[in-house]
Amino acid sequence: MFWQAIGAARDLARAHDIAAVLIRYGFGDLVRRIGMAEALERAGKALHWRAPEELARLEPPARVRRALEELGPTFIKLGQILATRVDLFAPEWIAEFGKLQDAAPAVPFATIRAQLAEDLGEDPATVFAALETSPLAAASLAQVHRARLADGREVVLKVRRPGIRPTVEADLHLLARLAEIIDAEAPDLRRYRPREVVQEFTHSLRRELDFAAECRNAERIAARFVDQPHIVVPAIHWQWCGERLNVQDYVDGIPGHDMVAADAAGLDRKLLARRGAAAVLKMMLQDGFFHADPHPGNVFYLPDNCIAFIDFGMVGRLSETRRYELALLLHGLVSHQSELVARVLLDWRSTIDGDADADPARLRAEIDAFVDQYSGVPLKQLDLGAMLTDLVAILREHGLALPPDLSLLVKAFITLEGMGRQLDPGFDMGAEAAPFLRRVLLAHNAPAALAKRGWRALSGTLDVLAGLPQDLSEMLRAGRRGKLQIQVEVVSLKRFGEQLDRAASRMTIGIVTAALIIGSAIVMTVVRDPALAGLRTFGLLGFLGAAVGGIWVLLSIWRGRKG
Repeated sequence: MFWQAIGAARDLARAHDIAAVLIRYGFGDLVRRIGMAEALERAGKALHWRAPEELARLEPPARVRRALEELGPTFIKLGQILATRVDLFAPEWIAEFGKLQDAAPAVPFATIRAQLAEDLGEDPATVFAALETSPLAAASLAQVHRARLADGREVVLKVRRPGIRPTVEADLHLLARLAEIIDAEAPDLRRYRPREVVQEFTHSLRRELDFAAECRNAERIAARFVDQPHIVVPAIHWQWCGERLNVQDYVDGIPGHDMVAADAAGLDRKLLARRGAAAVLKMMLQDGFFHADPHPGNVFYLPDNCIAFIDFGMVGRLSETRRYELALLLHGLVSHQSELVARVLLDWRSTIDGDADADPARLRAEIDAFVDQYSGVPLKQLDLGAMLTDLVAILREHGLALPPDLSLLVKAFITLEGMGRQLDPGFDMGAEAAPFLRRVLLAHNAPAALAKRGWRALSGTLDVLAGLPQDLSEMLRAGRRGKLQIQVEVVSLKRFGEQLDRAASRMTIGIVTAALIIGSAIVMTVVRDPALAGLRTFGLLGFLGAAVGGIWVLLSIWRGRKG
């Protein structure tokens, strides 16, 4: 099976590299189970590496993280996406995935100069009064150079690495094939939803490769903070931006992780924590469009306790309905309404394929205990980070997963609370979130919102009623012509019918085979039948046909048992 996947990907050498790294880090059994070892042996590759002793002593999460680092940029990005899936992986896995650093050796400026000139439409020296050839930072997809415009304005150029898209697309294609094989050949790994994760990762990485989309994200978020001067989003210079180039204002601030510099600058860390939390909560719960990776590397502290956000390649979106469900969930927790919490979780579950086997009664029982843990705790004192961690642990135990938009939100919540406590050990995320949650609940049940939803429902009902006479007329005409068809498909019955069909086919061939044997035995006794090599010709042909039929029946039974 995997041989066809490699042929489709046209990248046997890359598949060999992946298998070699997995085996070196002690995942040889996984390689064998998904068929990679056999395929590579056919290709003349020998896999006899052993994991070094120091790697063998590492825990599985650490070994996986080290393997992803060695596999390169695409897989590092995959690990960063996995770090957002707190609903699929236990905390120790999330912690290891969070250590993946998106860093890479810088590409010499001479290598990117031609591409930069093509994107700018003229020589870089003509556009910029000064351009630093040494990058400020270099990552797997791009590197950043500082420059100065003719008017003296300081900017940064985020330049995509030349030739990176074909490499990424090849890796994505191969990952999709690997996910299909793991899903089919490794049942114990299906709980990690390999196809869903790879699909989510593919969409995310392709969006990150389009720097114009990142620019649009930045401007969309900046527009929501025009009335809040203490929140800064770098201005975009669209005349030079495109798919491979992002030119924006340079942010000269203190990195989010440098608490010593923040204290030296006289900044109010408690105020920074509240402002940062309020900004991200506004994006999530009020605007429904948020920075999905607000870690310290993407945050800078500016004079007057201002905060700047950069890097909007990864964003999350929450519909109005989803924001209301989240607020309803938290309301159910603090008001001790476990049935309400269970209803929201089961509604979320119903939108995900493969979750039908979860036991609702057992889930409700665990939710009762979970809710009781937070019984009587005011919303302002609710530890949202701990609550969400416990919640996704329950989901993992039941084999459930959050929709992708909510998994991003949970990860961003936890990251945000961690940053807030780093700035202020007494930071209370529940108190900061309370006003936003209250506004969401009030807005959803406001008279105008109720009237709007009612009008939509009424309009839909009227549309159905208006079209009902025509639909009935067409149905009656089809009935009079004898062309009215009603199709009901029951998956379990369909499978049962297929099994009956196979059984009937085997029985038929078995009966024909038995008839051939009996008939051939009778024919062999007929003296007038012409002989061939001392045997009666028609009798010999009958026995051959019976042998073929018998072999077919045996093969069919064997294949059925294997399936």
